[in-house]
Amino acid sequence: MLETSLLLKTPRESDSFKKMGIGRWKSNGRGLAVGVGLYRRKSCGKEEEERDFGRNFLAPDGCGFSRISNVEEQKGAAKDHPEPMALEQTEAAVDEKDHMEVEMEDIFEDPVTDIDSCDAKNPLAVVDYVDDLYGYYRKVENCSRVSPNYMEQQFDINDKMRAILIDWLVEVHHKFDLRDETLFLTVNLIDRFLAQQAVVRKKLQLVGLVAMLLACKYEEVSVPVVEDLVFISDKAYSRKEVLEMERLMLNTLQFNMSVPTPYVFMRRYLKAAQSDRKLELLSFFLIELCLVEYEMLKFSPSFLAAATIYTAQCTLYGFKQWSKTCEWHTNYSEDQLIECSMLIVSFHQKAATGRLTGVHRKYCTTKFGSAAKCEPAKFLVETTTQ
Repeated sequence: MLETSLLLKTPRESDSFKKMGIGRWKSNGRGLAVGVGLYRRKSCGKEEEERDFGRNFLAPDGCGFSRISNVEEQKGAAKDHPEPMALEQTEAAVDEKDHMEVEMEDIFEDPVTDIDSCDAKNPLAVVDYVDDLYGYYRKVENCSRVSPNYMEQQFDINDKMRAILIDWLVEVHHKFDLRDETLFLTVNLIDRFLAQQAVVRKKLQLVGLVAMLLACKYEEVSVPVVEDLVFISDKAYSRKEVLEMERLMLNTLQFNMSVPTPYVFMRRYLKAAQSDRKLELLSFFLIELCLVEYEMLKFSPSFLAAATIYTAQCTLYGFKQWSKTCEWHTNYSEDQLIECSMLIVSFHQKAATGRLTGVHRKYCTTKFGSAAKCEPAKFLVETTTQ
Protein backbone atom coordinates (compact mmCIF):
# COMPACT_ATOMS: atom_id res chain seq x y z
CA MET A 1 0.00 0.00 0.00
CA LEU A 2 1.30 3.44 -0.93
CA GLU A 3 1.57 5.46 2.25
CA THR A 4 1.54 9.24 2.06
CA SER A 5 1.62 12.04 4.57
CA LEU A 6 0.03 15.46 4.51
CA LEU A 7 1.39 18.77 5.65
CA LEU A 8 -1.65 20.76 6.77
CA LYS A 9 -2.06 24.21 8.21
CA THR A 10 -4.26 23.42 11.21
CA PRO A 11 -5.49 20.43 13.23
CA ARG A 12 -8.97 21.14 11.84
CA GLU A 13 -7.73 20.52 8.30
CA SER A 14 -5.97 17.42 9.55
CA ASP A 15 -9.22 16.24 11.09
CA SER A 16 -11.13 16.72 7.85
CA PHE A 17 -8.57 14.73 5.87
CA LYS A 18 -8.45 12.06 8.54
CA LYS A 19 -12.22 11.60 8.29
CA MET A 20 -11.91 11.14 4.54
CA GLY A 21 -9.26 8.50 5.05
CA ILE A 22 -6.63 10.42 3.11
CA GLY A 23 -3.11 9.66 4.30
CA ARG A 24 -1.79 9.20 7.82
CA TRP A 25 -0.92 11.99 10.18
CA LYS A 26 0.26 12.76 13.65
CA SER A 27 0.15 16.09 15.46
CA ASN A 28 3.52 17.46 16.49
CA GLY A 29 1.95 19.79 19.07
CA ARG A 30 2.58 22.91 17.01
CA GLY A 31 -0.62 22.91 14.95
CA LEU A 32 1.01 20.90 12.10
CA ALA A 33 0.53 17.34 10.97
CA VAL A 34 3.70 15.29 10.74
CA GLY A 35 3.79 12.46 8.24
CA VAL A 36 4.21 8.86 9.19
CA GLY A 37 6.42 6.91 6.81
CA LEU A 38 6.57 3.12 6.79
CA TYR A 39 9.95 1.51 5.92
CA ARG A 40 11.43 -1.93 5.62
CA ARG A 41 15.00 -2.77 6.51
CA LYS A 42 17.00 -5.92 7.03
CA SER A 43 18.27 -6.59 10.52
CA CYS A 44 19.86 -9.81 11.79
CA GLY A 45 18.91 -11.63 8.60
CA LYS A 46 15.26 -10.72 8.61
CA GLU A 47 13.11 -7.87 7.44
CA GLU A 48 11.71 -5.48 10.02
CA GLU A 49 9.20 -2.72 9.70
CA GLU A 50 9.78 0.58 11.40
CA ARG A 51 7.87 3.82 11.45
CA ASP A 52 9.68 7.08 10.88
CA PHE A 53 7.85 10.11 12.24
CA GLY A 54 8.54 13.49 10.69
CA ARG A 55 9.49 12.44 7.16
CA ASN A 56 7.07 13.66 4.52
CA PHE A 57 6.48 12.24 1.08
CA LEU A 58 4.24 15.24 0.45
CA ALA A 59 5.84 18.65 0.22
CA PRO A 60 3.91 21.89 0.83
CA ASP A 61 2.98 23.78 -2.29
CA GLY A 62 2.24 27.10 -0.59
CA CYS A 63 -1.53 26.71 -0.71
CA GLY A 64 -2.03 24.91 2.58
CA PHE A 65 -2.31 21.55 0.84
CA SER A 66 0.41 19.26 -0.47
CA ARG A 67 1.96 17.81 -3.57
CA ILE A 68 3.75 14.49 -3.92
CA SER A 69 7.49 15.03 -3.74
CA ASN A 70 9.89 13.28 -6.08
CA VAL A 71 10.72 9.99 -4.40
CA GLU A 72 13.60 9.36 -6.80
CA GLU A 73 15.24 12.60 -5.68
CA GLN A 74 14.92 11.54 -2.05
CA LYS A 75 16.45 8.21 -2.87
CA GLY A 76 19.46 9.77 -4.59
CA ALA A 77 19.98 12.35 -1.87
CA ALA A 78 19.97 9.93 1.01
CA LYS A 79 21.25 6.50 0.06
CA ASP A 80 21.87 5.59 3.68
CA HIS A 81 18.20 5.79 4.53
CA PRO A 82 16.17 2.61 4.30
CA GLU A 83 14.24 2.23 1.08
CA PRO A 84 10.61 3.38 1.49
CA MET A 85 7.83 1.03 0.49
CA ALA A 86 6.51 3.83 -1.75
CA LEU A 87 9.11 2.81 -4.31
CA GLU A 88 7.61 -0.63 -4.59
CA GLN A 89 4.49 0.68 -6.28
CA THR A 90 2.17 -1.97 -7.55
CA GLU A 91 -0.74 -1.43 -9.89
CA ALA A 92 -3.11 -1.32 -6.93
CA ALA A 93 -0.96 1.32 -5.23
CA VAL A 94 -1.06 3.56 -8.30
CA ASP A 95 -4.84 3.21 -8.50
CA GLU A 96 -5.12 4.10 -4.83
CA LYS A 97 -2.98 7.19 -5.34
CA ASP A 98 -5.14 8.30 -8.26
CA HIS A 99 -8.25 7.76 -6.16
CA MET A 100 -6.78 9.89 -3.38
CA GLU A 101 -6.03 12.71 -5.83
CA VAL A 102 -9.63 12.62 -7.08
CA GLU A 103 -10.88 12.85 -3.50
CA MET A 104 -8.69 15.87 -2.89
CA GLU A 105 -10.03 17.53 -6.05
CA ASP A 106 -13.59 17.00 -4.79
CA ILE A 107 -12.77 19.25 -1.84
CA PHE A 108 -12.81 22.25 -4.18
CA GLU A 109 -16.24 21.45 -5.68
CA ASP A 110 -19.23 23.56 -4.64
CA PRO A 111 -20.83 21.67 -1.72
CA VAL A 112 -24.55 21.44 -1.01
CA THR A 113 -25.21 23.56 2.08
CA ASP A 114 -27.57 22.47 4.83
CA ILE A 115 -29.84 25.53 4.75
CA ASP A 116 -31.95 24.37 7.71
CA SER A 117 -29.18 23.87 10.27
CA CYS A 118 -29.58 27.44 11.57
CA ASP A 119 -33.27 26.77 12.31
CA ALA A 120 -32.77 23.45 14.06
CA LYS A 121 -33.93 24.89 17.41
CA ASN A 122 -36.81 26.89 15.93
CA PRO A 123 -40.02 24.84 16.30
CA LEU A 124 -41.86 27.11 13.84
CA ALA A 125 -39.39 26.17 11.09
CA VAL A 126 -40.46 22.49 11.33
CA VAL A 127 -37.04 21.43 10.07
CA ASP A 128 -37.87 17.74 10.44
CA TYR A 129 -40.76 18.02 8.00
CA VAL A 130 -39.71 20.81 5.64
CA ASP A 131 -38.47 18.48 2.88
CA ASP A 132 -41.71 16.49 3.02
CA LEU A 133 -43.75 19.70 2.91
CA TYR A 134 -42.06 20.98 -0.22
CA GLY A 135 -42.19 17.54 -1.78
CA TYR A 136 -45.95 17.66 -1.25
CA TYR A 137 -46.16 21.19 -2.70
CA ARG A 138 -44.34 19.99 -5.82
CA LYS A 139 -46.84 17.15 -6.23
CA VAL A 140 -49.99 19.24 -5.85
CA GLU A 141 -48.88 22.42 -7.63
CA ASN A 142 -50.08 21.07 -10.96
CA CYS A 143 -53.57 20.49 -9.54
CA SER A 144 -54.04 24.23 -9.02
CA ARG A 145 -52.56 25.27 -12.37
CA VAL A 146 -54.74 26.46 -15.21
CA SER A 147 -54.39 25.86 -18.93
CA PRO A 148 -52.08 28.46 -20.52
CA ASN A 149 -54.70 28.77 -23.27
CA TYR A 150 -57.80 29.30 -21.14
CA MET A 151 -58.41 32.77 -22.62
CA GLU A 152 -59.51 31.08 -25.85
CA GLN A 153 -62.69 30.05 -24.02
CA GLN A 154 -63.52 33.65 -23.08
CA PHE A 155 -65.65 35.55 -25.59
CA ASP A 156 -65.51 39.10 -24.22
CA ILE A 157 -62.11 39.44 -22.51
CA ASN A 158 -58.52 38.73 -23.55
CA ASP A 159 -55.02 38.44 -22.12
CA LYS A 160 -54.37 42.20 -22.44
CA MET A 161 -57.38 42.95 -20.25
CA ARG A 162 -56.10 40.44 -17.72
CA ALA A 163 -52.71 42.20 -17.70
CA ILE A 164 -54.36 45.59 -17.07
CA LEU A 165 -56.36 44.08 -14.19
CA ILE A 166 -53.32 42.47 -12.52
CA ASP A 167 -51.22 45.62 -12.90
CA TRP A 168 -53.99 47.65 -11.23
CA LEU A 169 -54.33 45.09 -8.42
CA VAL A 170 -50.59 45.37 -7.73
CA GLU A 171 -51.16 49.06 -7.01
CA VAL A 172 -54.23 48.31 -4.86
CA HIS A 173 -52.24 45.69 -2.96
CA HIS A 174 -49.48 48.24 -2.36
CA LYS A 175 -51.93 50.95 -1.28
CA PHE A 176 -53.55 48.68 1.32
CA ASP A 177 -50.09 47.50 2.47
CA LEU A 178 -51.04 43.83 2.24
CA ARG A 179 -48.83 40.78 2.63
CA ASP A 180 -46.89 39.40 -0.35
CA GLU A 181 -48.69 36.06 -0.28
CA THR A 182 -52.04 37.86 -0.62
CA LEU A 183 -51.10 39.19 -4.07
CA PHE A 184 -49.98 35.78 -5.35
CA LEU A 185 -53.13 34.08 -4.07
CA THR A 186 -55.27 36.84 -5.64
CA VAL A 187 -53.79 36.20 -9.09
CA ASN A 188 -54.19 32.44 -8.65
CA LEU A 189 -57.89 32.82 -7.77
CA ILE A 190 -58.50 35.09 -10.76
CA ASP A 191 -56.94 32.67 -13.25
CA ARG A 192 -58.66 29.61 -11.82
CA PHE A 193 -62.02 31.37 -11.85
CA LEU A 194 -61.66 32.72 -15.40
CA ALA A 195 -60.58 29.26 -16.59
CA GLN A 196 -63.98 27.89 -15.51
CA GLN A 197 -66.35 30.84 -15.79
CA ALA A 198 -67.07 33.11 -18.75
CA VAL A 199 -66.98 36.77 -17.73
CA VAL A 200 -68.01 39.93 -19.57
CA ARG A 201 -65.48 42.74 -19.59
CA LYS A 202 -67.52 45.08 -17.40
CA LYS A 203 -67.42 42.46 -14.62
CA LEU A 204 -63.69 41.70 -14.91
CA GLN A 205 -62.67 44.35 -12.38
CA LEU A 206 -65.25 42.96 -9.97
CA VAL A 207 -63.66 39.52 -10.32
CA GLY A 208 -60.29 41.03 -9.37
CA LEU A 209 -61.67 42.87 -6.33
CA VAL A 210 -63.47 39.80 -5.01
CA ALA A 211 -60.39 37.62 -5.55
CA MET A 212 -58.37 40.08 -3.46
CA LEU A 213 -61.08 40.15 -0.78
CA LEU A 214 -60.99 36.34 -0.51
CA ALA A 215 -57.18 36.29 -0.48
CA CYS A 216 -57.20 38.86 2.34
CA LYS A 217 -59.63 36.74 4.36
CA TYR A 218 -57.29 33.78 3.93
CA GLU A 219 -53.91 35.48 4.48
CA GLU A 220 -54.37 38.76 6.37
CA VAL A 221 -54.98 39.56 10.01
CA SER A 222 -56.81 42.80 9.20
CA VAL A 223 -59.13 42.49 6.20
CA PRO A 224 -60.34 45.47 4.12
CA VAL A 225 -64.08 45.98 4.40
CA VAL A 226 -66.33 45.64 1.36
CA GLU A 227 -67.00 49.39 1.33
CA ASP A 228 -63.26 50.05 0.82
CA LEU A 229 -63.21 47.83 -2.24
CA VAL A 230 -66.32 49.50 -3.62
CA PHE A 231 -64.67 52.88 -3.11
CA ILE A 232 -61.41 52.02 -4.92
CA SER A 233 -63.46 50.76 -7.87
CA ASP A 234 -64.90 54.27 -8.12
CA LYS A 235 -68.25 52.82 -7.00
CA ALA A 236 -68.58 50.86 -10.22
CA TYR A 237 -70.13 48.01 -8.21
CA SER A 238 -72.47 47.82 -5.25
CA ARG A 239 -71.96 45.92 -2.01
CA LYS A 240 -74.57 43.41 -3.14
CA GLU A 241 -72.69 42.71 -6.39
CA VAL A 242 -69.46 42.14 -4.45
CA LEU A 243 -71.09 39.60 -2.12
CA GLU A 244 -72.83 37.80 -5.00
CA MET A 245 -69.56 37.48 -6.90
CA GLU A 246 -67.84 36.25 -3.74
CA ARG A 247 -70.42 33.47 -3.43
CA LEU A 248 -70.08 32.54 -7.12
CA MET A 249 -66.29 32.46 -6.99
CA LEU A 250 -66.14 30.26 -3.89
CA ASN A 251 -68.62 27.79 -5.36
CA THR A 252 -66.80 27.71 -8.69
CA LEU A 253 -63.47 27.02 -6.97
CA GLN A 254 -65.13 24.57 -4.55
CA PHE A 255 -63.76 26.60 -1.63
CA ASN A 256 -60.23 25.46 -2.45
CA MET A 257 -58.05 28.33 -1.24
CA SER A 258 -55.03 26.40 -0.03
CA VAL A 259 -52.79 26.16 -3.09
CA PRO A 260 -49.00 26.45 -3.55
CA THR A 261 -48.37 29.74 -5.35
CA PRO A 262 -44.94 30.91 -6.55
CA TYR A 263 -44.59 32.75 -3.24
CA VAL A 264 -44.42 29.45 -1.32
CA PHE A 265 -41.43 28.34 -3.38
CA MET A 266 -39.82 31.80 -3.41
CA ARG A 267 -39.28 31.74 0.35
CA ARG A 268 -37.58 28.35 0.23
CA TYR A 269 -35.45 29.02 -2.84
CA LEU A 270 -34.28 32.41 -1.56
CA LYS A 271 -33.09 30.63 1.55
CA ALA A 272 -31.19 28.16 -0.62
CA ALA A 273 -29.63 31.08 -2.50
CA GLN A 274 -28.53 32.57 0.85
CA SER A 275 -30.12 35.82 -0.25
CA ASP A 276 -29.77 39.23 1.29
CA ARG A 277 -32.41 41.96 1.28
CA LYS A 278 -31.31 43.31 -2.09
CA LEU A 279 -31.59 39.95 -3.86
CA GLU A 280 -34.93 39.27 -2.22
CA LEU A 281 -36.47 42.57 -3.35
CA LEU A 282 -35.12 42.19 -6.88
CA SER A 283 -36.51 38.65 -7.06
CA PHE A 284 -39.98 39.79 -6.00
CA PHE A 285 -39.87 42.67 -8.47
CA LEU A 286 -39.16 40.24 -11.31
CA ILE A 287 -41.75 37.69 -10.31
CA GLU A 288 -44.45 40.36 -9.96
CA LEU A 289 -43.64 41.38 -13.52
CA CYS A 290 -44.30 37.73 -14.43
CA LEU A 291 -47.68 37.78 -12.67
CA VAL A 292 -48.88 40.41 -15.13
CA GLU A 293 -47.85 38.36 -18.17
CA TYR A 294 -50.40 35.80 -19.35
CA GLU A 295 -47.79 33.75 -21.23
CA MET A 296 -46.01 32.86 -17.97
CA LEU A 297 -48.90 30.57 -17.03
CA LYS A 298 -47.16 27.84 -19.03
CA PHE A 299 -44.59 27.52 -16.24
CA SER A 300 -45.30 25.82 -12.93
CA PRO A 301 -45.09 27.93 -9.74
CA SER A 302 -41.93 26.17 -8.54
CA PHE A 303 -40.22 26.55 -11.90
CA LEU A 304 -41.17 30.22 -12.18
CA ALA A 305 -39.82 30.90 -8.68
CA ALA A 306 -36.51 29.17 -9.48
CA ALA A 307 -36.10 30.99 -12.82
CA THR A 308 -36.85 34.33 -11.18
CA ILE A 309 -34.22 33.88 -8.47
CA TYR A 310 -31.68 32.70 -11.05
CA THR A 311 -32.38 35.81 -13.15
CA ALA A 312 -32.16 38.06 -10.09
CA GLN A 313 -28.77 36.62 -9.16
CA CYS A 314 -27.47 37.13 -12.69
CA THR A 315 -28.84 40.69 -12.69
CA LEU A 316 -27.31 41.57 -9.35
CA TYR A 317 -23.90 39.91 -9.76
CA GLY A 318 -23.38 40.49 -13.48
CA PHE A 319 -22.61 36.85 -14.27
CA LYS A 320 -24.40 33.50 -14.33
CA GLN A 321 -24.93 32.23 -10.81
CA TRP A 322 -26.67 28.99 -9.82
CA SER A 323 -25.09 27.04 -6.98
CA LYS A 324 -25.26 23.32 -6.29
CA THR A 325 -27.36 24.14 -3.23
CA CYS A 326 -29.93 26.00 -5.37
CA GLU A 327 -30.02 23.18 -7.89
CA TRP A 328 -30.46 20.60 -5.13
CA HIS A 329 -33.36 22.36 -3.38
CA THR A 330 -35.18 23.50 -6.53
CA ASN A 331 -34.57 20.33 -8.58
CA TYR A 332 -33.90 22.56 -11.60
CA SER A 333 -30.57 22.91 -13.40
CA GLU A 334 -29.27 26.13 -14.91
CA ASP A 335 -29.86 24.83 -18.44
CA GLN A 336 -33.54 24.23 -17.67
CA LEU A 337 -34.02 27.80 -16.45
CA ILE A 338 -32.41 29.68 -19.35
CA GLU A 339 -35.49 29.91 -21.59
CA CYS A 340 -37.74 31.27 -18.85
CA SER A 341 -34.97 33.56 -17.63
CA MET A 342 -34.68 35.17 -21.06
CA LEU A 343 -38.40 36.02 -20.97
CA ILE A 344 -38.01 37.56 -17.53
CA VAL A 345 -35.13 39.72 -18.76
CA SER A 346 -37.32 40.95 -21.64
CA PHE A 347 -40.06 41.94 -19.14
CA HIS A 348 -37.46 43.76 -17.06
CA GLN A 349 -36.23 45.68 -20.10
CA LYS A 350 -39.68 47.07 -20.94
CA ALA A 351 -40.91 47.50 -17.35
CA ALA A 352 -40.29 51.25 -17.26
CA THR A 353 -41.40 52.10 -20.78
CA GLY A 354 -44.34 49.76 -21.41
CA ARG A 355 -48.02 50.57 -21.05
CA LEU A 356 -48.28 48.84 -17.69
CA THR A 357 -45.86 50.31 -15.17
CA GLY A 358 -47.57 49.59 -11.84
CA VAL A 359 -44.99 47.03 -10.72
CA HIS A 360 -42.08 49.22 -11.83
CA ARG A 361 -43.38 52.26 -9.94
CA LYS A 362 -43.89 50.18 -6.81
CA TYR A 363 -40.32 48.86 -6.83
CA CYS A 364 -38.80 52.25 -7.63
CA THR A 365 -39.65 53.42 -4.11
CA THR A 366 -37.13 53.34 -1.26
CA LYS A 367 -39.45 51.01 0.67
CA PHE A 368 -38.63 48.33 -1.89
CA GLY A 369 -34.96 49.24 -2.18
CA SER A 370 -35.35 50.84 -5.62
CA ALA A 371 -35.00 47.30 -6.99
CA ALA A 372 -36.57 48.32 -10.31
CA LYS A 373 -33.62 50.59 -11.04
CA CYS A 374 -31.20 47.66 -11.46
CA GLU A 375 -29.98 47.19 -15.01
CA PRO A 376 -31.45 44.11 -16.75
CA ALA A 377 -29.18 41.10 -17.28
CA LYS A 378 -28.95 41.60 -21.03
CA PHE A 379 -25.96 39.27 -21.26
CA LEU A 380 -28.28 36.32 -20.60
CA VAL A 381 -30.13 37.02 -23.84
CA GLU A 382 -27.00 37.91 -25.81
CA THR A 383 -24.94 34.86 -24.81
CA THR A 384 -27.84 32.49 -25.42
CA THR A 385 -28.66 33.82 -28.89
CA GLN A 386 -25.04 33.73 -30.09
